[in-house]
Amino acid sequence: MPQNGVYDLLKMLEIALDEGYSVLKYTIVDKKEIETLIDGIYSALPPEVQEARLFLKRKEERINEVQQQAAKILQDAQAEADRKLSESDQLKAIEREGIRIKNEVVEDCEKIKHIALQDAENIRLQATEEAMKIREGAELYAEQVLTSLEGNLAQLQQVVKNGQIYMEQLRADSNNRYASHR
Repeated sequence: MPQNGVYDLLKMLEIALDEGYSVLKYTIVDKKEIETLIDGIYSALPPEVQEARLFLKRKEERINEVQQQAAKILQDAQAEADRKLSESDQLKAIEREGIRIKNEVVEDCEKIKHIALQDAENIRLQATEEAMKIREGAELYAEQVLTSLEGNLAQLQQVVKNGQIYMEQLRADSNNRYASHR
């Protein structure tokens, strides 16, 4: 049937819907008449559209089929995996051994950490003690140097004092000689 036939059938479908009886928000129509018009529309569609529709329908059926097969394969695989896991005493023994080894490693790590912290504290204490000894030594050395400087200054003061006394005597002698020559 030509393209106009599809449009004519669609127009007739619209008219059938318009002629139906309205009850609240629903429209009552002659079901047979609507089905006949819909069948006519399908028949009037070009063969390419009908082939495409059949192709899409087969494609959807094939997709559903493949999805069902995939779901069955997954279900079977999960069941097999569950069966193997539940039957595997060896796996459970390995798991228990792994947990035991993990606990030993954690315990050993804790011991090593404790020893390392003790060693670090001992090194800190030794460094503090060594620093105090060095400080005491430095203070003692500084005290000795200052005492030595004090002694040297006292000697220098004495030398200066003696020099001043000597210079006074020279001046006094000079003045006496000068006074006696006049």
